[in-house]
Amino acid sequence: MLLRSAPRRLHLLRPHHHRLLSAAALASAAPAPTAAPVPPQAPTEWAEAPVASVRPATADASLYHVSLDLSAHGGLLASHAAAGQFLHFRLPSAPYPIFLAIASPPPAPGSSSPAAAFDFLVKRLPGTPSARLCDLRPGDLVHVGASVVGRGFDVARIADARDVLVFATGSGISPIRSLVESSFVEDHKAGISLFYGVRNLQRMAYQERFNDWETKGVKIIPVLSRPDSQWTGERGYVQNVFSRMKNIVNPSSVGAILCGHKQMTEEITRVLVADGLSKDRILTNF
Repeated sequence: MLLRSAPRRLHLLRPHHHRLLSAAALASAAPAPTAAPVPPQAPTEWAEAPVASVRPATADASLYHVSLDLSAHGGLLASHAAAGQFLHFRLPSAPYPIFLAIASPPPAPGSSSPAAAFDFLVKRLPGTPSARLCDLRPGDLVHVGASVVGRGFDVARIADARDVLVFATGSGISPIRSLVESSFVEDHKAGISLFYGVRNLQRMAYQERFNDWETKGVKIIPVLSRPDSQWTGERGYVQNVFSRMKNIVNPSSVGAILCGHKQMTEEITRVLVADGLSKDRILTNF
């Protein structure tokens, strides 16, 4: 079911935190140098796996759910150790491999029955290898890396956080789903607030999972940059909405996790650092 208006007003951070996130600090913060993400190196070993399912993930079909059956590749499944890791794909007739963040959660420590599939949220850009992946059918075979790549989100760095701010835009919600549905929420007992920005509700993935995420303790703040006239929630861009809210923050007890557009991640990083949050407590999966 699609959201039609804003959820109830959410108190993102506990009242005992005593530092005000200031717009002035955002304006005066010096830009932090940010290198462009470097794609993980393509693997030298590949595995062949069938597509388990393919279906639209959004009302406008700009994003697709793609699931791979990896039941024949126990080693590959076991290599998924952290939310935010990637898998390489080599598709028929595609000029180059692509890598996609795994949307399904890694197995819980000590799990006796790990999942036999990986899920992905794939942006369907016409003429690209990702679009070819969205056009496949169940049973079609694809070549994928023999193990996952990337360090994922190093959540040990914010293990002591009492509040976690999560920011995602577009298909950047994919590894965030992996995080939310992993043991992270239960293990850390933190107050988690998710700012999720897209153009409109027709481009917002995982709406059917929001109730479950909120039940786990994740407070969701949808942000639409081009909503229709019926939308009564937050408008604009994630970084601007966060700055306007001016939440009370105690930097020493806060962690942040970012995934999405480069401009968003850079601007959010600047405002958090300007208000005292150490860069070591701001996580990305690159």
